[in-house]
Amino acid sequence: MIEILREKAALIRHDIIDMIYNSDISSGHFGGSLSACEIIAALYWSEMKVDPSNPAWEDRDRFILCKGHSVPVVYAALAHKGYFDRAELRSYREKDSRLQGHPDCRKTPGLDASSGSLGQGLSVALGTALGLRQQMKQSRVYALLSDGELQEGMVWEAAMAAAHYRVSNLVALVDRNGLQVDGNTESVMSLGNLEDKLRSFGWSVQNVDGHNVEEIVEALQNARKVTDKPSVIICATVKGKGVSFMENKIEWHCCNMNCDQFDSAMKDLLCKESE
Repeated sequence: MIEILREKAALIRHDIIDMIYNSDISSGHFGGSLSACEIIAALYWSEMKVDPSNPAWEDRDRFILCKGHSVPVVYAALAHKGYFDRAELRSYREKDSRLQGHPDCRKTPGLDASSGSLGQGLSVALGTALGLRQQMKQSRVYALLSDGELQEGMVWEAAMAAAHYRVSNLVALVDRNGLQVDGNTESVMSLGNLEDKLRSFGWSVQNVDGHNVEEIVEALQNARKVTDKPSVIICATVKGKGVSFMENKIEWHCCNMNCDQFDSAMKDLLCKESE
């Protein structure tokens, strides 16, 4: 299973570069999409209960992409899961495409929420989890946040409410790549000791290497054992992971890619796959 997850992450990483470059504008959010590939692979191929043949299945687990700008990583996963044909990925951000620059659950099969305005996603995930619990459903809700997003006050209101109501069917994952559009997260607004902060809010907290699928899977399994509080998994990641000239470079948060850069990125990813 672990090797399958690594392969899925590699395929997703490949398709992120391919879909953005081959879109009409060859522009999109590379950095934060590439940093989340192993997280998404672990969720969709190991953890979440979903049915691509029935996207609206009431008993499915839900996934909320709080950092909506990184939606290419989710589009790639949905295509590989069979929600739509992989060829459709190249329609990314085209006019009238089902695959817009931010998630639109009215258009894209497999999406459980529209997102884009940072800070709101955890509240959506919390409300969804509470609703499922009220309906006596066994479904779980997974929310992926960026670390820069944790500078938004609304996130902490949701975190406080989730702990107060002991919403144990809610699992948040933080893509802790250390960079946001304006620079280093610690320079823009320091998050301090994030582990201690979240634990003080009443959450069960785990730290993992966000590019180690084995650690992510184990943490997700551990979260299932927590029955009296929400869980959060802080994933240490590298922005632009897998493409050497993008890694830890803020300028690749969102930008255009030229032909030479595309070729170089694909060579990097091919080398990683053959290692």
